[in-house]
Amino acid sequence: MDAVLGATNAAFAELALPGLRSLTLERYRELYRVPVTEFYEALLGRAPTPGEWELMDGTFQRHYARESPRCGLTAGAVDVLDGWLGSGRSQSLLSMYGHEDLVPLVKGFGIADRFVRIQGRTGPSGGSKAEHLVRHLAALSGEVAPARTVVIGDAADDGHAARAAGARAVLYTGGSHSRASLARTGFPVADSLAEAVAMAETGA
Repeated sequence: MDAVLGATNAAFAELALPGLRSLTLERYRELYRVPVTEFYEALLGRAPTPGEWELMDGTFQRHYARESPRCGLTAGAVDVLDGWLGSGRSQSLLSMYGHEDLVPLVKGFGIADRFVRIQGRTGPSGGSKAEHLVRHLAALSGEVAPARTVVIGDAADDGHAARAAGARAVLYTGGSHSRASLARTGFPVADSLAEAVAMAETGA
């Protein structure tokens, strides 16, 4: 989230469009929504033109590619990943970050071997994860059924995508939304990765 906020504010400073001012983490989480064009609409006070959206997204992606490798993993993340595997379960990773950028990033953090599949977004950015998750789970069909899958995500859209794919979801407060906005979705909400995994295990 540090990389997301840093890249957002760096992009806003570079673009210098009216309405795009530096955001605090709290303000970002209050305004963020998917599709991301609606996030920019809330900031600009109007819908961005296709050309503006392309410029804003490209500028953000460039800054994010610079910021994200500087980040570390969330405290306890490796223990949670290893604990899930140690219990005889499998896990995969689906991100809306571009696939060609995602794979080396995950490898750089030293956790790629914990996942049976790592998949990033293909095609244009800014949309919902739902169709990507359906394809992701279909590719795992020989190993796991959607009904036996729990999506742990940090955005309301992760929960909506899980529902569309026939999976369960637990939402984690360490990302782009406030706890209140995640709670409004009706999905279980966790304040740590360990708590999210515990909820996934118990079906809370």
